Amino acid sequence: MAFQEINSKMVQATVVPGQRLFSQRGAMLAYRGEVSFTPNLRGGQGGVMSMIGRRVANEDTPLMTVEGSGTVFFGHGGHHVQVINLSGDTLYVEADRLLAFEGTLEQSTVFLGSQGGVMGMVRGQVSGQGLFTTSLKGHGSVAVMAHGGVFEVPITPQRPVRVDPQAYVAHHGEVRNKLSTALGWRDMVGRGSGEAFQLELSGSGTVFVQASEEKL
Repeated sequence: MAFQEINSKMVQATVVPGQRLFSQRGAMLAYRGEVSFTPNLRGGQGGVMSMIGRRVANEDTPLMTVEGSGTVFFGHGGHHVQVINLSGDTLYVEADRLLAFEGTLEQSTVFLGSQGGVMGMVRGQVSGQGLFTTSLKGHGSVAVMAHGGVFEVPITPQRPVRVDPQAYVAHHGEVRNKLSTALGWRDMVGRGSGEAFQLELSGSGTVFVQASEEKL
């Protein structure tokens, strides 16, 4: 496991020769050893389309490639940091909440409307969240950010979970998502919280929810 939680707002990562880490720009707090940080215009292993997705989502900051030999401390904005370990499964992370991840993971960009239909597009326009999220697949660890801490909610076939889209951080498992609104089109203007939108997650897995609706 590359990441170790130092406290609720900082993680430590071990960098070894021949292996890469990727991080959000500005996430490095300190480091020791011979470590280099290079802007990655290809967006990790996701290629150009991953980078395009981040651009469309108003994320014009490229990821940083972290290489060398040493130890790096990551954190950002004083936000809570949570480490999630993957063992061959896929993690979907709200793109602006992705702090750092191991280069062993395959990265791609997923359009939120792919499962949520038109509501996926509406969510991005009205709630202020991005239209794209990041998927990370394989074996490795991921550090994600949240406001006010993170709690995990299990998703079972008998018990789907509904989450305020602005409180959503990430999810993994055999899960489908559906975005819906309880309000009419006229009432939705200027309203982006869970009272207007609900993200329904069904299937088998886990959803990570932040303890606040505040955007990062």
